[in-house]
Amino acid sequence: MPALAPASRVADLVLPALAGDGPAYARLAEALRRTIVDGRLPQGVRLPSERDLTGPVGLSRTTVTRAYAELRTQGYLATRRGSGSVVQVPRVPGGRVDHLLTPAALDEGALDLTITAPGAPAGIADAYARAAEDLGAYLCGTGYYPSGLPVLRERIADRFTTRGLATTPDQVLVTPGALAAVAIALRALIQRRDRVLVETPTYPNAIATLEGAGARIVPHPIDHVDHDWEVDALARTVQQSGVRAAYLIPDFHNPTGALMSSAQRGDVGRVLRRHGVVPVVDESPAELALEGQPMPEPLGAHVPDAVTAGSASKSFWGGLRVGWLRVPRSRMEEMAASRLRLDLGVPVLEQLVLVHLLDRADDILLEHRARLRERRDSLLLALRAHLPDWQVRVPAGGMSLWCRLPEGSSTALAAAARHYDVALAAGPNFAAAGGLDGWIRLPFVLPPEQLEQVVPRLVLAWEDVLAGRSGGGRVDAPDRGGRQRRIIA
Repeated sequence: MPALAPASRVADLVLPALAGDGPAYARLAEALRRTIVDGRLPQGVRLPSERDLTGPVGLSRTTVTRAYAELRTQGYLATRRGSGSVVQVPRVPGGRVDHLLTPAALDEGALDLTITAPGAPAGIADAYARAAEDLGAYLCGTGYYPSGLPVLRERIADRFTTRGLATTPDQVLVTPGALAAVAIALRALIQRRDRVLVETPTYPNAIATLEGAGARIVPHPIDHVDHDWEVDALARTVQQSGVRAAYLIPDFHNPTGALMSSAQRGDVGRVLRRHGVVPVVDESPAELALEGQPMPEPLGAHVPDAVTAGSASKSFWGGLRVGWLRVPRSRMEEMAASRLRLDLGVPVLEQLVLVHLLDRADDILLEHRARLRERRDSLLLALRAHLPDWQVRVPAGGMSLWCRLPEGSSTALAAAARHYDVALAAGPNFAAAGGLDGWIRLPFVLPPEQLEQVVPRLVLAWEDVLAGRSGGGRVDAPDRGGRQRRIIA
């Protein structure tokens, strides 16, 4: 039977939106619909019965029954024998393409906002030069290092230890990027049809990786406005669903920018330990604290069985394609076996480059964060001036803004924006279980001369959406000229 959303929880979500004019049933239906679209009541969850909801929302049973009937008519509820009223999300045409964005090839001068990855930092050319000098010492060997170069594993272990999670080099596996690290971990931890808890919204390519592994995704909505993981709701979901593993992004969450507090990490850790859930923790954005604030300890410090993935892509440069796993010793054998089923190692030169970057990490990251902070503030200023109805909470880190549209559809906005040479990742791409068409992610990684063009073009596209001129275009148009399709990163 689908997991039940407690009546008190549903009331907390809808009561703030019930005030206003119009029939009470219509206001309740709209409040529930908006909550479903936002992903706070995810697809597959069972709503309380009409009778059970009347008291918490202060409305008659007839009113609640009419609201449920309205949602069924709109396609947001389905009645299943023995299961009651279960949330479903109507299909959004073109809004979610197997979690991969595949826009047509972009013209010169187009703005690609589907990728949260900046250009290379100033020190990378020097790091390559130094790495090339070091390479000779490795040329007499085979060049195969499936676990990673010992010198790099030592640097990565030291950074974990400094952050509050004691780690030795033999607990580190070097991988070709964070997504590969996540895939390696999942292959070792789950079998086909196992349930895995995933935040919603979340990183789209992680959803694709889970689906490719045959996992049954169990969504856990995080609060888009207050950046709250809602630990009580998490505990209920874990208990009711029987998940074996979880994929979590506690550090400047992609796409919301949320940062899990130290207290929440302790609470989440207790829930996961109590129910034997192994978290795969994606720390790719963890180095991107834009306000100079101290970071909480790694979530793995609260869950000894946690597997932690990281990457150089967000901290330094995506072209390195170097990631890693921090693994408990008890799981290293199964992770190493899973790793060898992928390939035989990351290129030696790139690993040496990362060693030199980590040796200068404090200086490089200081400049990197300052550059991102300036671009974030510039984009926020333009949005407030020209699209003031869009709601966005200022993220304290990461690389993107997660914006709530006052009306309309981010899918339609993405289609309209293509007419102005802007590629966007619509909200449904980030939905682990449908919904989120009222949200859009806006990275602030473009160079300033390009970033200043973003909002003026979005204004034109948004005007087209409001006027019904989005043209019904699809964000998954086939590529022209045989170019490789883009993914959301």
